[in-house]
Amino acid sequence: MKLCHHYCSTIIDHFSRMLNTLDKEHPKKEQVKDALHTAAARGLVEIFVGIAKANPELIHRCEMYKTHAFMAAVQSRQSQVYRLLHEVSTKQVIATRVGSSKNTMLHMAGLLAPSDQLSKIPGPALQMQRELQWFKEVETITLPRHKWYKNTQGLTPRELFTQKHEPLLNAGEKWMKDTASSCSLVGSLVATIMFAVAFSVPGGNNQDTGYPIFLSKKLFKIFIISDAISLFSSTASVLMFLGILTSRYAEDDFLKSLPTKLIIGLFTLFLSLATMTIAFCAALLIMLHKETGFVITLFFLASLPVTLFGWMQFPPLIQILKSTYGPSIFSPKVQRWL
Repeated sequence: MKLCHHYCSTIIDHFSRMLNTLDKEHPKKEQVKDALHTAAARGLVEIFVGIAKANPELIHRCEMYKTHAFMAAVQSRQSQVYRLLHEVSTKQVIATRVGSSKNTMLHMAGLLAPSDQLSKIPGPALQMQRELQWFKEVETITLPRHKWYKNTQGLTPRELFTQKHEPLLNAGEKWMKDTASSCSLVGSLVATIMFAVAFSVPGGNNQDTGYPIFLSKKLFKIFIISDAISLFSSTASVLMFLGILTSRYAEDDFLKSLPTKLIIGLFTLFLSLATMTIAFCAALLIMLHKETGFVITLFFLASLPVTLFGWMQFPPLIQILKSTYGPSIFSPKVQRWL
């Protein structure tokens, strides 16, 4: 791979030097524009930068495709190429260009991303979130009047976004509701069990005082604290999932509101399962403290549900957390390349 990269870099350098020797009217200039447009659409950053450095005027011209190279990067959702736009001195001029069908760069962000880009993101809800992030990002660099600029179809960028993303919006809504319904069922079951356990403590109660017999034991305090945490966290998870189920499912809800509720719901549900297991283990130790081997076996079996839940739900939880509150994929580099 290193050798292949070395040869590719050498070819690009040679190609860039040859590009400087071509006249403006040379027929191969059209092929160079073709290469620049293809590099932008496919996210080939090194080729894009190599051509643009050799002939900076090419990134300002769009005669071949009636679409700017950076517009192609936005349409193809190539974030690495798009980040380079922040480092171009004429960024504002490029962002105001109007391409074919009177589409602005914001119209390109309103189109649905290619399937190969969407497939990299798990779940239609996160795909919808990424599409909104693209639209909001491009919106920050375009002129305010371009928000209401209509293309040849008579659509503003936002109207085009709504039209093209309606199937993805419906799929995201179904995915959110299915996930919330399944998880709220588990949360309700845990809350019911832990509420009942709080009034049937291990060892029973003293007939004279009514206090639990093992009240003075440390393990009993661990049991009660774990039971309370499990009950409250499972109740909180059910409320979060209920908030997802009753949401209006507007487009902008997929940006922060729904992912945040899902993050809180999954985290509190995992916490409730973990503390439920701790309460169960503490109760076993209180009642079977002399049966060490038997208790250890039960501990191992009790940890299986928590382990399985973490194995299945933690990767999507981390993905949602990174997508919602992690570093932006649009963060520009420090040094300018043009």
